Amino acid sequence: MTDRIRDRLQQLRTEADEGIARAEAAEAKNKQYEQQILEKDQEITSLQHKLGVLDGQLETAESKLADAKSAKEDSEQSKTTNEALLRKIQLLEEELDAAEKNAKDTTEKLRQVDIKADHFERQTQNLERERDLWEKKYEDAQEKFKEAQKELNDLVASMESL
Repeated sequence: MTDRIRDRLQQLRTEADEGIARAEAAEAKNKQYEQQILEKDQEITSLQHKLGVLDGQLETAESKLADAKSAKEDSEQSKTTNEALLRKIQLLEEELDAAEKNAKDTTEKLRQVDIKADHFERQTQNLERERDLWEKKYEDAQEKFKEAQKELNDLVASMESL
């Protein structure tokens, strides 16, 4: 029994040693990760600084570009303004013609749809009247059938009593 206890103690020591080794390895990895995090934080800070500098340079370049474009536009403006306005007038006239044609086509289609709707409404009313007539005829035929059935039953009953 003491051998079992010794074996069990040896097994527990081995497990404890393995647990300590795993803990030490995990702590080492944790330290590595913390070091990597610090390095990444420093890299992020550096990149943010560079981004700020580049943003400033971009704003300066955009400002210079806007000034250059403005100067160029001012020099060409008098020449191109007239041409652009003439092109706009022509395009607007073409759009107006197209819009008027579209409006006429739409109005005509709407008128045709109204005519068709009236026609279908009349057809619907006629069919409803016809349906009502057929329903009335059906009810009358049902009534006649019931009366004939009753007469037949009475006749059968009177014949059976003879």
